[in-house]
Amino acid sequence: MKFGPVPLDQAEGAILAHSVPLTAGRLRKGMVLGAGELSLLRDGGLTEVVVARLEPGDVAEDTAAARLASAVVPDAAGQGLVVGGAFTGRVNLNATHAGLAAVDAAAVLRLNRIHPAITLATLPPLQRVTPGMLAGTVKIIAYAVPAEALNAACEAAWVALRILPVLRKTAGLILTEVPGQEEKLTAKGRRVVEGRLRALGMELAEARVVPHDSAAIASALRDLPGEIALILTGSATSDLYDTAPEGVRAAGGQVTRFGMPVDPGNLLFLGEQRGRPVIGLPGCARSPALNGADWVLERLACGLTVADDDIAAMGVGGLLKEIPQRPQPREP
Repeated sequence: MKFGPVPLDQAEGAILAHSVPLTAGRLRKGMVLGAGELSLLRDGGLTEVVVARLEPGDVAEDTAAARLASAVVPDAAGQGLVVGGAFTGRVNLNATHAGLAAVDAAAVLRLNRIHPAITLATLPPLQRVTPGMLAGTVKIIAYAVPAEALNAACEAAWVALRILPVLRKTAGLILTEVPGQEEKLTAKGRRVVEGRLRALGMELAEARVVPHDSAAIASALRDLPGEIALILTGSATSDLYDTAPEGVRAAGGQVTRFGMPVDPGNLLFLGEQRGRPVIGLPGCARSPALNGADWVLERLACGLTVADDDIAAMGVGGLLKEIPQRPQPREP
């Protein structure tokens, strides 16, 4: 592609590189200059203009963006994405349903290394999305790019992004109460958890309120409906063998982990009971703000496994925004 100033009598058929204000309106950048536009420029007192002119082997920005988007999303329905129309070298990729953004980070890196004007930007891997949310955008930065580079980028970017759907559609919730606990704290916990599930397209199958006692938790858990079991305790879990984890064991389940390197969210525990996941929610789950339990719940809802290494890796980026109402804030 050739780029730079040219006399007006050499600019016909070229792409206007920068918008030009005129007495009546303006000529916008990116337009192809014809005889009418050149006449307006002359009337405005200009003798030259900055243009871009495609050379043999170049692909125009919108055509290039559409081709690259088709390589990133060859199966829109299967990948859970809507591919938008190309405009000013951009094609947006929007989620069709709630879930998690599955990003092939290595493919995105390969693509973005090929040519600085050929780009793909995505959400971070495994970020939660809602229907219609922008999950990625293809952008051709120049007015045209070499076909050879575009072909290489399309090959590198094949199926680099998709939306993992929510597979587990229901969850049951157990809330425990300690003596003297205010009813509004229990009600708030239920309301906020239900909102979290709703944002994932999930339904709260049932919520049960029981005393903060292992036997009571076990009894409630044994026949609690829902594909995921959630436990939000009135007193924070402080050990792998504290009240709520022991309740899970008493119900025939097991606890596989206590604690995570995400703050807020440190005091989460994770287990299973009768083949379904059990999440012991930290107290910060009473706030709608993002916390470590969200990351675990979202992955399990989308059918992913959450092993020790997965939780350990959450420490990178795991310092989340502080929740002001916490009884023990990070900093005084």
